[in-house]
Amino acid sequence: MKLCSIASGSSGNCIYVGSNHTNLLVDVGISAKRIVNGLNGIDIMPDTIQGILITHEHSDHVSGLGVLSRKYGIPIYATEETAQAIKRIKSLGEIPEELFHYIKPNESFRINDIDIEPFSTSHDASNPVCYSMVAEGKKIGLATDLGKYDDYIVSKLKDSDLLFIEANHDVNMLMVGKYPYYLKQRILGDQGHLSNESSAKLIGKLISNKLKYILLAHLSKENNYEELAYETVCCELESQKLARPEIKLSVAHRDCPSQMVMI
Repeated sequence: MKLCSIASGSSGNCIYVGSNHTNLLVDVGISAKRIVNGLNGIDIMPDTIQGILITHEHSDHVSGLGVLSRKYGIPIYATEETAQAIKRIKSLGEIPEELFHYIKPNESFRINDIDIEPFSTSHDASNPVCYSMVAEGKKIGLATDLGKYDDYIVSKLKDSDLLFIEANHDVNMLMVGKYPYYLKQRILGDQGHLSNESSAKLIGKLISNKLKYILLAHLSKENNYEELAYETVCCELESQKLARPEIKLSVAHRDCPSQMVMI
């Protein structure tokens, strides 16, 4: 399996996940032009994308959905509640009904050779989900836009070979930053986003002999930066004596594609 983050952050998210036979996108929260350029950069033609998996309906996850799905006729996978919310976003235009495929948390489905399990997340959206994917004996676990994690989330992500995990903000930067109080409370709340520290603790619960790669994702433009997220997670894993040299840790870039990860 392989993964490339085309964009990841509060201003837009799009992830490519593929196998030997299948090309998928998870979220399309940047312009269709940027997505196509990102795919071209990794030698993937947009007309070979066989599905768009949506986590939730916020604009930084769906803003390119209308143009991309219509132009290339790509099936869209989302919970029914998320799909209905998407249909109410006028800026996306009319998306053909036949492109929507409704999914349910904890009910696995298959696209070609990739087995996909949606799982519920705690976020202020309409029945949001994230995904684990298995193909070729490898597992990718993706979890962003989490206000909190629990044993359920851990159970869905465990035994991953690659983790794509939110590290949205540094709590101190958020608290002293320019965001209004209500927005700070939303981000810090149980339906908001994971801090660097919370991300590190979640990752600590997911360390296994299988895990080979961790990609920190969905960093806030205002309340985080790559080096801080990286160092926070490294220090936490070291303090728990969980750091392992064979596990590579990196950070998904906000505004440009990250390096392709192969597992």
